[in-house]
Amino acid sequence: MSDERAMPTSSIAAARGHRQPRSETKGASNLKKKHAIRLRITVAPDTLLGPGKADLLQGIKETGSIAAAGRRMGMSYKRAWYLLDTMNACFREPVATATKGGKSGGGAQLTTTGLAVLAAFRRMEAAAERAVAKEMTKVAALMK
Repeated sequence: MSDERAMPTSSIAAARGHRQPRSETKGASNLKKKHAIRLRITVAPDTLLGPGKADLLQGIKETGSIAAAGRRMGMSYKRAWYLLDTMNACFREPVATATKGGKSGGGAQLTTTGLAVLAAFRRMEAAAERAVAKEMTKVAALMK
């Protein structure tokens, strides 16, 4: 038991065969913060926009590739494409467009709508963090 106390929580979970929570995986955008909130917005009855989809959009913007954006987050191309397809179906215009690979290499890019959605989500995320900062400090003071 004393060995477990010295191990980080994620190592204990792995040693016990438990899957790590999403916030401890490499795709989480707010891992660097000691205390953080994770904003999720219902944009349609069955569609959420949260940090994972925002990180995927950010990855596509930065890499020009759905596959590379997904790999960066530790997800398969199929999963990344599914999330992108879900977002494309949700908005009036697609959030990203893709061209097939081959000699020209293919790729993906965010549309004007995708850039606007990503920017709006990041602003909402920042506003939410500012709104709860005082209370988060109080909660953090109560933790071990």
